Amino acid sequence: MKRVLLTGASGCIGHYIADTLIAQCDCELFLFVRDRQKLNLDLERRSGIHVLEGDLREIHRFKDILETIDCAILAAAAWGGSRETFDINVTKTCMLMHLLNPEVCEQVIYFSTASLLDRDGEILRAAAHMGTDYIRSKYDCLNQLHRLPMSDRLTVLFPTIVLGGDENKPYSHVSAGLPEAIKWLNLARFISIHGSFHFIHAQDIAEVVHYLIGHPPGERRHYILGTEPYTLDRAISELCRYFGKRVYVRIPLNAWLTDLLVELLSRLGVLQMAAWDRFCLEYRDFTYTQAMTGKAFDCPVHCQTLSDALKERGLGPQSQIHSQTHSQTHSQTHSQTHSPTHSQTKVPPTPEPDPKD
Repeated sequence: MKRVLLTGASGCIGHYIADTLIAQCDCELFLFVRDRQKLNLDLERRSGIHVLEGDLREIHRFKDILETIDCAILAAAAWGGSRETFDINVTKTCMLMHLLNPEVCEQVIYFSTASLLDRDGEILRAAAHMGTDYIRSKYDCLNQLHRLPMSDRLTVLFPTIVLGGDENKPYSHVSAGLPEAIKWLNLARFISIHGSFHFIHAQDIAEVVHYLIGHPPGERRHYILGTEPYTLDRAISELCRYFGKRVYVRIPLNAWLTDLLVELLSRLGVLQMAAWDRFCLEYRDFTYTQAMTGKAFDCPVHCQTLSDALKERGLGPQSQIHSQTHSQTHSQTHSQTHSPTHSQTKVPPTPEPDPKD
């Protein structure tokens, strides 16, 4: 029986992964959390579930257990405070990798972010010197992980916009903000905006992780996780249909007009734009040619459209919500031994420090 470690188990993605592995994976599971009270899981559902309560800053305390781990899933991350973010996301994450036994551990699944990549899956240099503390820490960590002795057993996942959460699991940042964002739909339906994106539901991420545990890598591999791309106009149109709002005319919000509005609002003190915010406003198209869902791994897909995401979130007309079936095959096991049907994401080159930094 494999011994699997999951860090960040109390977060949104962590809850979905833990729930899926408890239900579907025949493994001994070690859940690493700061506060076990934040775990809303049925820990008595089966044997072989252990909670490791501690801080990644003290990861060395768990050295004896780490040396016995067959697969480590590194989903823990810090978001706020520059010092804590870099300490947890870079220094302690790399330390954990060093504490794994290379003679035992066959795979490390590391969660990065698609914000680091350009459309072709190459490292986006702007992330290194314009990104938020979180994004820059992920850039630095990826740089260091590629240099570690166990890098050939590394599977890096680059999720796009993450949705998920319910009464039993914490909401992702985006899902938590959906009710407030929907209030702007009456205005947004009259505007045409250039831009595009992908999203992925946390349950779909969990299904992919479950598959990967059973299919350790022969070499370093990377996957970008996301649905088919959405343009902003398509997203707004779909949301309007979902909420029964008509779209009569749409006024193009051109780049120069957008810049003018941003400049005006900034001067008035209404809007504050950091360097990364301005970059995103200019870049606009956060889509990737090699993005994939669990379908590429013959996994069930929980959420394929924005309408699915809204129904799952419990937003919108009650008839829409009640029509959704929640009997997804979460308990279905997948014993396929063949390779994913989608081509693997191209391995990005190891990022090097920009001399301008």
